[in-house]
Amino acid sequence: MANTITFFRMTASIVLLFCPVFSPAFYAFYIAAGLSDMLDGFVARKTDTVSKLGARLDTIADFVLVVVCLIKLLPVLRIPAWLYIWIGIIALIKVVNIISGFVVQKRFVAVHSAMNKATGALLFLLPLTILVFPLKNSAIVDCAAATFAAIQEGHFIRTGRE
Repeated sequence: MANTITFFRMTASIVLLFCPVFSPAFYAFYIAAGLSDMLDGFVARKTDTVSKLGARLDTIADFVLVVVCLIKLLPVLRIPAWLYIWIGIIALIKVVNIISGFVVQKRFVAVHSAMNKATGALLFLLPLTILVFPLKNSAIVDCAAATFAAIQEGHFIRTGRE
């Protein structure tokens, strides 16, 4: 059941590609995808069906949603150069973490830490608040959390505490 919810998130994410940005349909599918992200893990834990496959599917579904949101939002947002640089640094840390997981633990490591979840929640809220709060202000909070989460994730991977 949990994996079905995760597949729903992937489907809702792909449907977002065909919705005008900031339209009611965009927000409906975006919120549905976000709620399914919270629900799949809850269902897996409650039904005692937590699995490595489910964790990997969750990571893939998160990635699909992020990529789709970038495809939809980047063309319509005025993003300052410093923010692109900061995001690039975070992405570089995440790539190093993925490589470290393969080097240190000989496998793909997906860290579902509290800080990663908090960062995910902040990033999820960004498109919902972008019409109310300036992007610059929200981006500083989100990038600070994402930077800390990425560094912490790397520490957890290298010490074997995932």
